[in-house]
Amino acid sequence: MRKISLALLLFFCFTLVAQEEYPKDAFRPPMDIPIILAGTFGELRSNHFHSGIDIKTQQREGIPVMSIGDGTITRIKVSLWGYGKVLYIAHPNGYTSVYGHLQKFSPSIEAYIKKLQYDKKSFEVEVFPDYGELKVNKGELIAYSGNTGGSAGPHLHFEIRSSISEKPTNPLLYGIDVADATNPILEKLFIYPLTDKSHVNGNEERTQVNFSRESNGTYLADKVTALGNIGIGFIGFDRLDMAANKNGVYSVELSVNGKIYSIYDFESFTFGETRYINTLVDYDYLGRNGQRIQKSFKSAGNNLGIYKELYNNGKIDISEGLSYTVKLLIKDYAGNKTVLNIPIEGVKNNEDKNQEIEITENYVIANKPNNFDLGSAKVYFPTNTFYEDFYIDLKKGNDTVTIHNNRVPAHRNFTITFDASKYPKEIQKQLFIARLDSKLQPNYTNTYKRGDVFTTRTRNLGTYTIARDSVAPTIRTKNFKEKQWLNNYKYLSVQIADDLSGVDTYSATLNGEWILMEYEPKRRTLTYNFDDKIADQTQCVLKVTVTDNVGNENTLTTSFYRK
Repeated sequence: MRKISLALLLFFCFTLVAQEEYPKDAFRPPMDIPIILAGTFGELRSNHFHSGIDIKTQQREGIPVMSIGDGTITRIKVSLWGYGKVLYIAHPNGYTSVYGHLQKFSPSIEAYIKKLQYDKKSFEVEVFPDYGELKVNKGELIAYSGNTGGSAGPHLHFEIRSSISEKPTNPLLYGIDVADATNPILEKLFIYPLTDKSHVNGNEERTQVNFSRESNGTYLADKVTALGNIGIGFIGFDRLDMAANKNGVYSVELSVNGKIYSIYDFESFTFGETRYINTLVDYDYLGRNGQRIQKSFKSAGNNLGIYKELYNNGKIDISEGLSYTVKLLIKDYAGNKTVLNIPIEGVKNNEDKNQEIEITENYVIANKPNNFDLGSAKVYFPTNTFYEDFYIDLKKGNDTVTIHNNRVPAHRNFTITFDASKYPKEIQKQLFIARLDSKLQPNYTNTYKRGDVFTTRTRNLGTYTIARDSVAPTIRTKNFKEKQWLNNYKYLSVQIADDLSGVDTYSATLNGEWILMEYEPKRRTLTYNFDDKIADQTQCVLKVTVTDNVGNENTLTTSFYRK
């Protein structure tokens, strides 16, 4: 009886801990509008998992954003890309909330950060206020939603992290109500032969398998013949109510004849592991087709901690003469689910096919450093740049070299070094290392110059070249003209652009005094708010200087009148 009571007590305590791990009633939503998502937690992005939720803001900016709980602001950052204008609030219960892509902060916070910008004479700033210096209350206005940074449209990027580990967790775990009565959508199914002795439907390569919907709402795949070690992958998404966005799914479960082989979900992950997304997706297929196949098995180099259960790394051993029922279960956070059953027969392939492996002159060993001389350039891959060994395709050239293709992911930065000694010093100033896109257009990469040696660090394989930019950036007034009266204007705007290496720095003065001009690179605009300062003189002289990434400089001097 004591043993039973003790077991019940332990179970009860465990249940309490599990329930209290994510408090459901401690926080309020960050906005007073219906919470409709444009992006879910853990969604598959380029080289990372989405670390928060993207809340739709009715296709507009300026919606009030409130603190989800009592707390203190611990970080404020203004940057051109990334989260743009972002706030971090630490709460007494051990969590930190994050609000990104903001249009502007609340008046008191805006004044605080603007003073710092004027002190440092920089639009981009980052500050970590002392704990308790900037306290906020639950429901207090902290900002307005926007489209700053790397945002592709107006929305609020919202996160909840551990204040100690900074590990992000799914914000929906904290009781945020999101309408979702729609099952995840399954688009494509793929089965992988994982060894040179495996096959699927007679193929030794990734094979797409058709499926159809059954009367009970589940899906049934066409019968598959296979042998050896195989893996399952799929393309799918989740769609929430009142939104057409293709969002990421919450959990994936694979079972074989009733036995669980793998379960993973997006309850949480760490920023340190997020780049291992490149092992969860089929990167080769992504490079070729622009779609992400999500694997239900663990492949080489996968160090993700998202797995709840794992047997045989989620890989299935198919024996001749045996039958298997493989079940793929895909869920969203609300518990809506999509079930796919895959019947597999173990059949030996009578045709002896040898899988073709593309062999080149050079081979990369992932757990060792690798150096290659490409004539005009050298490339260095540090240890564990890649997840597995492979034959790498390298092409030499006078000023252009090709380093494999975009179908192999790099986990770490590697180094490309060019010898620019054949160019005169004056021309070297205008040169940079560029990566050519699919249309062979050069894209600037951060170029470090030491004498005649140019170096860049990148994680993108592809074609690189030495490019020249001899043209200075352009500057023109946008919402006013020379010597115009601007009495009723709230702001003035200037448009800047650089056609090749890109804008590096800019500065502006009004009657000789530095002014804050907010740069929005997506719109290529600099904006000055007249509330900041009003010049004493009726005639105002604006001077804007812009420099590109190789040092070409242009200055616009113009005047206007204002009382």
